[in-house]
Amino acid sequence: MFRTALSLAGYDTQEAGDGYIALHLIDQHRPTAVVLDLGLPNIDGYVVLQELIGQAHTRDIPVIIVTAHPSAEQPPGAACLLRKPVMPDRLVDTVRACIAAGGASAQTSAKG
Repeated sequence: MFRTALSLAGYDTQEAGDGYIALHLIDQHRPTAVVLDLGLPNIDGYVVLQELIGQAHTRDIPVIIVTAHPSAEQPPGAACLLRKPVMPDRLVDTVRACIAAGGASAQTSAKG
């Protein structure tokens, strides 16, 4: 659903089924932003986020965290936080806002 919503909004998207694939895709094709679920298999979203903010070539990529956990806090280094369920329009609006704000420095939280 996220990929479809972002594609319809004009974003070129790629999808990763786990943290390993996500890191590989990000390294190969530096994205404008990353929508990251914290509940990824193999390497969870927290580890992926730490890898992204730990590397000079990826630390400025805005990372929009998506989580189903109701009490999850926005991790340091994440640009935005969305709680599931996330409506497609809310996702697109948040991605646009986080990209416009410049990534990790944006530090906003949004409830979907």
